[in-house]
Formats: sequence, C-alpha cells, structure tokens
Amino acid sequence: MANITFLGTGLLGSAFAEAAAKRGDTVTVWNRSPEKAEALKAFGIAVAATAADAVRGASQVHLILKDDAVVDEVLAAARSALSPSALVLDHSTTLPASTATRAARLNSEGVNYLHCPVFMGPAAARAAQGSMMVAGPQALFEQAKGDLARMTARLEYLGERQDLAAVNKLFGNAMIIGMSSILADILTIAKASGVKGDDAIELLGLLDLNAMVAGRGKKMAQGNFAVSFELTMARKDVRLMLETAGDLPMSVLPGIAQRMDQLIAQGHGAEDASVVGIDSLS
Repeated sequence: MANITFLGTGLLGSAFAEAAAKRGDTVTVWNRSPEKAEALKAFGIAVAATAADAVRGASQVHLILKDDAVVDEVLAAARSALSPSALVLDHSTTLPASTATRAARLNSEGVNYLHCPVFMGPAAARAAQGSMMVAGPQALFEQAKGDLARMTARLEYLGERQDLAAVNKLFGNAMIIGMSSILADILTIAKASGVKGDDAIELLGLLDLNAMVAGRGKKMAQGNFAVSFELTMARKDVRLMLETAGDLPMSVLPGIAQRMDQLIAQGHGAEDASVVGIDSLS
C-alpha cells in the first residue's frame, strides 16, 4: 500500500489519516500542535517531529491546513525532504489568486502539486463520502486520481486552471454559511411566533430548493430579472419578518433589507427580487 503523509491533523486531517491507516496504508502525520497528532498513534500512525521528517520517503503528501500563510510556511519547511516523485495534494481552503500563484510556482519548480479541496466533514472523510474537487495539470491528476478516489464518494476534475477548485470551494462554503444564517433567522422568527423550531424546518420541505437554484439561479447569472416576485413586495415581506422577530437578534435579513432599499431607491422596485444580484454581472 501507499506511504502517505498528512500535514495538518485538525478534525478533517485526523479523519483522513485514520481512514488511510484503516485501508492499510503506511501513514505519518505532523501537526504544529503536537498533541493533536499524538492521538493518532492509537491507529498505528507514526507522528513526526517536523514537517520535513514527515514527508521523507512519502509517495503522497496531503496538506489540510488553515490558510495560505500556513500552507506556504509548511511547504517551505518540508521542501528539502520532499521526494521529487511525491504527489503534493493540498486540501486546504485558500484564496484563489494565491492558490494559482503557488501552484504555478511549485509546478514550474518540479513539485507535483494539485489543489484538491473537499466538501466533507470528519465523519464523511472517515467513510470516504462527500465530494473532492481537483484543479491542476491533467497528467498529475491522472497519476493521483486512483488514490484520491479512495478518499471520497465523488471526485470532480475541474481542469488545468489552477485556481478553479479554490473558487468552487468558496461557492460551496458561501452556500453553506448563507444557508445556516438564513436558517438561524427562520428559527428566530419561529421562536418569536411560538412555533417549534423542528416544525419550522419541516415546513421548509414544501419548497423545492434545488429547483430554485437551477431555475432562479441560472436566470440571475444570465441577468434575466423578469418579474415573478416583485422586489417591492419582497421588501414588504422582509419587513414583516423583521417586525415578527422584534428585538431578537437576526443574522442576515437586516442586511438583505438594506440592500433591497438601495435597489428600490435606484429604480429597481418593479423588477424581480432576484435583482439583488445585479451588481454581480459585468
């Protein structure tokens, strides 16, 4: 089996390392906070004292790190011990522009680097579920895809544009964070109305959210704001939501109200409520 290193053993990195060890791979880990790595010894995983020690002899080096600065710092520390043939597979969520610069630099220097961010939590990583996106040279992807496919239920190669997986990771996280925030506001309205939170969430099943994304979302991307739900009427409904919540704290609806007021003042009140996306168009 493979000789694999994981640099970064937070919740996701630890889960990936556990899964690899259970598959029979030889696994070494390193983490800036050693105590997080030490707990993995129970799975037969070796813990290295330095990033360079961790990557020495590894055929795959997986990065699951906090941000761009840490990725650059750790790669610099490990670089001297990295095998020329090793695949460096970076699962970190990073700035697209920095990702593209880093990938181009490393590839030009002979490092086999691919950016491979994921949509999965620790439980999904342990069970090889969730999704993984990959961007970078196709030849490197062809070399890595068999091993990457063992880590996830869905592996998507997005092409050679080096920042595209990073951009798509931000798309997905924006949806997750935005959804959580609007759900928080819905639960606040439910609390203010004397409705159980579980009941409020269950009632959302009446909405076909996937169809909304496919239909309304595509129209917005095309700049099609043909009216089906007038902005002024939508703004009225947001006022009702805020008045119902009263003094309870809200996450996103006050900001939406402010944005709607700006667009109504600019003369967009008779257009569809999706006109809130007008400034995203070139």
